Amino acid sequence: MRHAALLSLMLFVAACQSTGGNRLSATQEPSGVMRGANAEENMLIGHQLMDEAQYDDALKAYYRAAGQKGLTVDVLAALGSANLRMGRLGPAEQLLRQAVDADPEFTPALNNLGVVLMEKDETSEALGYFRSAYALDSGTSDEIRNNLRLALAKFENSAYHEPKNESEFALVSYGGGDYRLKKKP
Repeated sequence: MRHAALLSLMLFVAACQSTGGNRLSATQEPSGVMRGANAEENMLIGHQLMDEAQYDDALKAYYRAAGQKGLTVDVLAALGSANLRMGRLGPAEQLLRQAVDADPEFTPALNNLGVVLMEKDETSEALGYFRSAYALDSGTSDEIRNNLRLALAKFENSAYHEPKNESEFALVSYGGGDYRLKKKP
């Protein structure tokens, strides 16, 4: 009984002690985690952080917004875009596909899903998303137009063309209807 009381006292004292600065105070929090901000403010903070190439903090702001207003199309697309910028293609693709499923006419999600697919070398599928984004955007976005142009160029130069027959053997006639394979020099 005495040992249990002593152990409880030690745990209480340890809990009250300083952590040596390991905990963040309100002024030390990453800029993407703003206490008291509503969902829209967190989305705006996330967009600003994305513009500043602070993708990890932007992701935190977007997660906070998701916790406040749920996984809306805007939140899904923002989370997917942040993951894309961080090179996390798997999560980016999954989130952007969810955004496109929720709103098939949400141009930023269509464009960014196309970018993910291009990065994964899935050019023909990416081309479809870029075409949709371009049509919905009426061709006004330079970024979408350039992405479509690059996807078309890559598609035209891809393996979808007639494969070349570059065998290392040749069929050689030896006369009298006798043919044999011979290794090319």
